[in-house]
Amino acid sequence: MNPPDLRSALKRYFGYESFRPLQEEIIGDALLGRDVFALLPTGGGKSLCYQLPALIREGLTVVVSPLIALMKDQVDALTANGIAATFLNSTLGEKERRERLRGMHQGKYRLLYVAPERLMVGNLLENLQQWSVGLIAIDEAHCISEWGHDFRPEYRQLAKVRDALPDTPVMALTATATARVREDIVKQLHLRNPAEYVASFNRPNLTYRVSPKRGAYEQIMEFVGKRSRESGIIYCQSRKGAESLAADLATAGFAARPYHAGLTDRERAANQEAFLRDDAKIICATIAFGMGINKPNVRYVIHYDLPKNIEGYYQETGRAGRDGLPSDCLLLFTPGDIRKYLHFIDEITDERERRHAKQQLNEMVHYAECPGCRRVELLAYFGEKYPETNCGACDNCASPRETYDGTVLAQKLLSSVIRARNASRDRTATFGLQHHIDVLLGQQTERIERWRHDQLSTFGIGADVTRHEWSAIGRELLRLGLLEMGTGEFQTIDVTDAGLAALRNREMITLTRTNAPTTTRTRRKKTARASTEAATVPAGDELFEKLRALRRQLAVERNVPPYIIFSDTALREMAAQRPTTEESFLEISGVGEKKLADFGGVFLAAIRDYISE
Repeated sequence: MNPPDLRSALKRYFGYESFRPLQEEIIGDALLGRDVFALLPTGGGKSLCYQLPALIREGLTVVVSPLIALMKDQVDALTANGIAATFLNSTLGEKERRERLRGMHQGKYRLLYVAPERLMVGNLLENLQQWSVGLIAIDEAHCISEWGHDFRPEYRQLAKVRDALPDTPVMALTATATARVREDIVKQLHLRNPAEYVASFNRPNLTYRVSPKRGAYEQIMEFVGKRSRESGIIYCQSRKGAESLAADLATAGFAARPYHAGLTDRERAANQEAFLRDDAKIICATIAFGMGINKPNVRYVIHYDLPKNIEGYYQETGRAGRDGLPSDCLLLFTPGDIRKYLHFIDEITDERERRHAKQQLNEMVHYAECPGCRRVELLAYFGEKYPETNCGACDNCASPRETYDGTVLAQKLLSSVIRARNASRDRTATFGLQHHIDVLLGQQTERIERWRHDQLSTFGIGADVTRHEWSAIGRELLRLGLLEMGTGEFQTIDVTDAGLAALRNREMITLTRTNAPTTTRTRRKKTARASTEAATVPAGDELFEKLRALRRQLAVERNVPPYIIFSDTALREMAAQRPTTEESFLEISGVGEKKLADFGGVFLAAIRDYISE
């Protein structure tokens, strides 16, 4: 098909006038029968890359998806656009499963969603060989790589699908993968000379902020209180933390629900459904929640605890603002989170896995404490260079942190590391950062006495600086490349060649002032306080709110989430353009032929009524 024909199909089925970056090229290669690897950011339109070809070319498109909730969500959205799609998973009863299989044999569907483990059960693989499969799309493809942040062993079985259908093109899609993971995906899925597309990782509509964790509950209350009409996700490290925070927010008058692996399947499904339908505004969750969740109007993501790695953090923050509207990402950080994770990491028995986990943690801490543009740091992790030095949409760019001449303090720490190593009988001996801080603080620990480090000239010379400040200085010297982390089992540090040169040449070393979190814990107030501040938040455009209420009513009647009817973006465009004819309503982004037929009349009537009022 030529580009005008593709754009015509795009408008007819999905209501969009133009493609997002790389979509048209990916679809073109898919229609030519090539294997494709596509890395598009969350909200970048991955699903359309296999959905549109499924409507244009002959045969069935099989979509491998890891989450049951995502399958239902995608099928509901396709059905609302008049597209024949279905799914097979464990939620179906035997009668319904048989009916859907019968429909597959009759060629009734264009798209079939299925979990990776389901492909290997029974005779489904044999059925696929009879169903004239035109494309196999592997969503969340990073799950196949052990080097990724969310490895799932069942994904390794997908190579058998390629063997069973050797002539069927395969499309692998993901929103987050380093170069190493990308190579592994291509290798593990047996992709043949694939067309590879890697879009920018930048999400320009997201604002990134890291705040010192001081009285975290009050910080959360202040943040969500200003956004009481909006949907948000709060990620917690533990099930207990997610449960407790959700209960406290609910007591305070917020529509909050927990989500974690300790809940029953029914409880998790009910809480997720309440969130998707806007009955619950806040989900307090462990990382068990969110992958593939297609809710486009999540306006904020909060990390109550430090994430384990950059890839997980990127994907979790990416669940905000999928509709392209401005959204916020807040990370609450305390160095205490580092010690908690190190405790878990030290219990890992495999040395390679343990070393990899420590490296990922160090990268996450580097991001949390970096003084420069967070967008630059985030994109650099994925090998992308951000063209500006100031993004204008992160805390460090909006309010640059104060720097100071830290030369003397840095010299003290660097010198202490060198002297401790030189004073040891084993000149290759290295020690952890906290040990060196103990030396500088003049602490008489058992290890210091055993190694006789209380005899060093640096012993006690840093007693006028707090442990927290020394820890921050140490981590910044690691970031600056003046110190380096050892590769062994323990978190040891040593001075780099650059650090030696800085000492020898007495170079000036500029450090960043940190905001130390308070050590006192703020007591949670569990009185009902869906605050007056929340109640006085501007309601937004009056017509938008009327259209949102109408959308909710229609969603309840059809038993689907509101965004299946129309996205917030479409409603805001309606409120701004105020179309009054079918022709002008069809010009709204997201309005295709089926949605015009199903919803055009009631929305146009509501808009006309508003204008006449």
